[in-house]
Amino acid sequence: MQKKRWAALSALRKVLTCAICSIALVALFSVHVLVFPSSRVHDFSDPFKLPTKLSAEQSWTLEIAPPHLLKAPLPSSSRKLEGSSGILETDKLWKRPSNHDFVPCVEPSPNYTSPTESRGYLLVHTNGGLNQMRAGICDMVAVARIINATLVIPELDKRSFWNDSSIFSDVFDEDHFINALANDVKIIKNLPKELATGIRAVKHFRSWSGMDYYQDEIAGLWEEYEVIRAAKSDSRLANNNLPLDIQKLRCRACYEALRFAPQIEAMGKLLVDRMRSFGPYIALHLRFEEDMLAFSGCTQDLSPDEAEELRIIRENTPYWKEKEIDSTEQRSKGYCPLTPKEVGIFLTSLGYPLNTPIYLAAGKIYGGESHMAALRSRYPILLSKETLASAEELEPFTNHASQMAALDYIVSVESDVFIPSYSGNMARAVEGHRRFLGHRKTISPDRKALVRLIDKLEQGTLKEGKNLSNRVIEMHKKRQGSARKRKGPISGTKGTERFRSEEPFYVNPLPDCLCKKEFPIRATL
Repeated sequence: MQKKRWAALSALRKVLTCAICSIALVALFSVHVLVFPSSRVHDFSDPFKLPTKLSAEQSWTLEIAPPHLLKAPLPSSSRKLEGSSGILETDKLWKRPSNHDFVPCVEPSPNYTSPTESRGYLLVHTNGGLNQMRAGICDMVAVARIINATLVIPELDKRSFWNDSSIFSDVFDEDHFINALANDVKIIKNLPKELATGIRAVKHFRSWSGMDYYQDEIAGLWEEYEVIRAAKSDSRLANNNLPLDIQKLRCRACYEALRFAPQIEAMGKLLVDRMRSFGPYIALHLRFEEDMLAFSGCTQDLSPDEAEELRIIRENTPYWKEKEIDSTEQRSKGYCPLTPKEVGIFLTSLGYPLNTPIYLAAGKIYGGESHMAALRSRYPILLSKETLASAEELEPFTNHASQMAALDYIVSVESDVFIPSYSGNMARAVEGHRRFLGHRKTISPDRKALVRLIDKLEQGTLKEGKNLSNRVIEMHKKRQGSARKRKGPISGTKGTERFRSEEPFYVNPLPDCLCKKEFPIRATL
């Protein structure tokens, strides 16, 4: 009888043990499902909307998941560099360079005064694309201060290659610009009616000019004119050897006063949030666009028909002076933008894994997918404003090159890593802004050295792998945007070439607008 009782108890114990184990397994499976995202394709059928009205207090719209994308985002914690030791190497790829404790310092000196009574009005016709105009506007703020002028809101370039009809308030926050600089320069929206048809001095300000030129030659025009019109705005102010208060004013204008219009800021932040849903990302400024290739004469990876089409565009664009260009020579000197194929080799050699999210900061890529295929095969998570947002969301900005470029600018400044394929105006502007904001990682490709290595790959004398990777990583150790002083002119250069060889002010605002952070001294007993 007792044996039967023990047998029953033993059987009951086994049943209970199995039940407990089953419950534990179900609980463990449930936790697993909660912690790790599903691999199924998410339904992004509902388009995301921007707020219809933006109040001063309202923050940018926060949207986590981007619309109509093919894959669910990968959690940043699970991203590992394939074929390596994992998280440690991945962290190194995204780590910021040292800022050496430099922080923004743009406050004026104690002797700085509010603007005195204006001597006249400064009209400005900006020229170039968005970032060329941005730099020019900020320089003209400083010029207005130097010559004691009232600045009329600048006119944006409508006649350049991009043929954009946008006015200042379409691209920038006009009221904020005026109010933020009220203690520096008087700014008005329009010239007084009584002066609208009056005689004015129209001047092409001399490039890279200093205080003497503006205080003597330009300010001297007030003796005869009430209105001075600057026919161009780009590179009209020296990079160096200006009073510190003028340099700081340029930074306040560029990084504080000249912010984008509210609708652009909102859409830009929305794109940033959607990129962030994929984890840390690279913003790639890929200058493989029709205007860039036609202007530079670079034809690498293009067909003969494409090269001829670009030559004709260059020939028919009157304000591009160089017509006959040797593409091979341009490329060997590092004067050509990297092609999509070359960018793919570069990123792979740096060690970025294939699941790296990349934001494509660019206009229409010349040749479309036929040229993008080589890059996309290496990095399939290749996104742009057109894939992150619906056509409806982008509709207010479409057909306005400056406004679309402004969206790319915002996403690029906020990226974890910024890589330009060419050192043009946008690349320089974004690099400088990222330096100002804490020396965010910006990798500037050594194009001259890279194309030599890539040519060896094409010739079969070098293979992709550890050897190539080590060489590429080594040559870019000091090209990642760490804190350093702005570079002066190249030794031996003279005149205009001397100024042209300097590192532009807005590429690196150190030392004028960045100072060493002061730490409190601890008292010792």
